[in-house]
Amino acid sequence: MRPRPLNTAIALVTAVTAGGLLTACGSASPAGSASPAPVASGSHAGASPSGSASAGPSTAPSGAPSTAPTGGNGGVSAAPVSLNGTAGTMLTVSNGTSRVVMNGTTVDFGVVVRDLTWSPDGTRAAFVDGDGNLDTANPDGSDRVVVARNPGNVTWSHPAWQVIKAGNPDRVPACDNLFFVAGSGSATRLMEVPATGGTPAPLGLNGQQGSNVFPPVTGNTWVNGGGFFGEVVYANSGNGEVYLRDDYLRQQGSSLTSGSEPALVPGQDMEGSVVFVRSVGGHDHVFLEQFTRSGPTAKDLTPNATTDYTEPAVSPDGRTVAVRTPAGIAVLPIDGSAAPRLVSTVQGLPAYR
Repeated sequence: MRPRPLNTAIALVTAVTAGGLLTACGSASPAGSASPAPVASGSHAGASPSGSASAGPSTAPSGAPSTAPTGGNGGVSAAPVSLNGTAGTMLTVSNGTSRVVMNGTTVDFGVVVRDLTWSPDGTRAAFVDGDGNLDTANPDGSDRVVVARNPGNVTWSHPAWQVIKAGNPDRVPACDNLFFVAGSGSATRLMEVPATGGTPAPLGLNGQQGSNVFPPVTGNTWVNGGGFFGEVVYANSGNGEVYLRDDYLRQQGSSLTSGSEPALVPGQDMEGSVVFVRSVGGHDHVFLEQFTRSGPTAKDLTPNATTDYTEPAVSPDGRTVAVRTPAGIAVLPIDGSAAPRLVSTVQGLPAYR
């Protein structure tokens, strides 16, 4: 079995939950229930744009006929911003309109795109559409599929991919799931659904072996996935803590750190490291927490912040962090060796493809 820096380090501070591996890599639909087939349409392109990173369904009833195309037109246009340094990078920005900033241009998905995230191989985007449904699409907006229809009267936000390849050395079951947040305020909870479509179900959160300490079921938000073994991190708005859920070790039932808006750092060398937001001196700072054999260490990547840095995303090579600022999107090295540098005046949610 190959070395596993994340789980080796975490195992020093928490025990593996009894009962073996999680079985969440199967269908998220309850046994015996019918899973609706994916639908290749379903959102209204005319929904009101929003700069918010999340929003609920529109006033259109769930399941209403769609007037939107089944996918974007694949066209690109010059980004309508005075400063756009996303060209030649894997950085994308979604802002609640149909246009996603990508590679120095904007790509029209033909439907409202909120909280866009990318599959690990970059071939599919997942997002919440204008009706509040969970969709996937190709990078040009084509081949859009409604993975799950919002039942109405609930907000869905911030999807994250969980992909585990078959035949991995630790024999973790293969997975292709989407996790997301349902609800608002203290009532939010994490959900899961197969990425190919199905019925969403609550995401299982397990406690620490030999302990009565369990992570909160409600108030969980801002889920972010990555890693080779189904790791995800999320924040709890009730207690201000960041948690890890791992299909290899299972959720350990205790928080990683105090903070919000966490994102996993990809790459085996940094596996298990997390960037997150924490308020310092009246501004939101971005921190990096790494797990070592001597315990977790946290570093402020923006110690001289004179503005707010929020909603961090980490590049696929694990070297760069993109953050949202009041002026737009900025990037900085993950070791904090340089100050954030503004690369786009677009206001929205950064993500790396």
